[in-house]
Amino acid sequence: MMTVNEVSKRTGVSIRTLQYYDKIGLLRAAGRTEAGYRLYDDAALERLQQILLFRELEFPLKDIQKIVENPAFDRQKALEQQITLLTLKKQHLEVLIGLAQKIRTTGGKVMDFTAFDTQKIKKYTEQAKKEWGETPEYKEFEEKTAHKTEKEVKDMNSQLMDIVAAFGGMQGKDPADPEVQAQVKKLQEFITEHYYNCSKVILNQLGQMYGAGGAFTENINAAGGAGAAEFAQKAIEIYCK
Repeated sequence: MMTVNEVSKRTGVSIRTLQYYDKIGLLRAAGRTEAGYRLYDDAALERLQQILLFRELEFPLKDIQKIVENPAFDRQKALEQQITLLTLKKQHLEVLIGLAQKIRTTGGKVMDFTAFDTQKIKKYTEQAKKEWGETPEYKEFEEKTAHKTEKEVKDMNSQLMDIVAAFGGMQGKDPADPEVQAQVKKLQEFITEHYYNCSKVILNQLGQMYGAGGAFTENINAAGGAGAAEFAQKAIEIYCK
């Protein structure tokens, strides 16, 4: 665990900004010291890295929050999108540098404005935002939680984690065991009732995300014991086939 001061020094993000991110729910502290100072774990740092990449691409905070809180958020897919956008920006800067060098060489007699065209970047950015922020699943999630209090949503998320973490105690069984498969069905039904229609396709995607490493895997294994996330992934794969 790292203090807010340590995170600030390591990342270059000001303490005030980290406090603001916590306040608006974009980056919650993992805990607090006895003196009340914020503490951040590896999962929080991983989320901060995602936030900073989106900020580098000039995404507004409200859009970033919508993306990273999307129930169907795919960290790997988001990274691929970020790489594409950063590459487009790099290419744009290279064209601008080339134009500036040409102007210097010719003494300013270059009437070429195509280098300032950023439509390709804007189009891809809008596509990425739409893909993450306007999926049918996210819209349904917003509708179902629109009238819930922050505590109710938190309790709902806690119940979901309990269902997934329960796979940890089933690791002595075969993932195809009826009891384990019943737990997968329970997970699917809970998500459909409280979040969005969880088809087998979406459920399988969630399972892949659970066992892919990173924040989801760490949080599930922290709650259900080592291997819980990976076991859940295997059980979900069998169920979805």
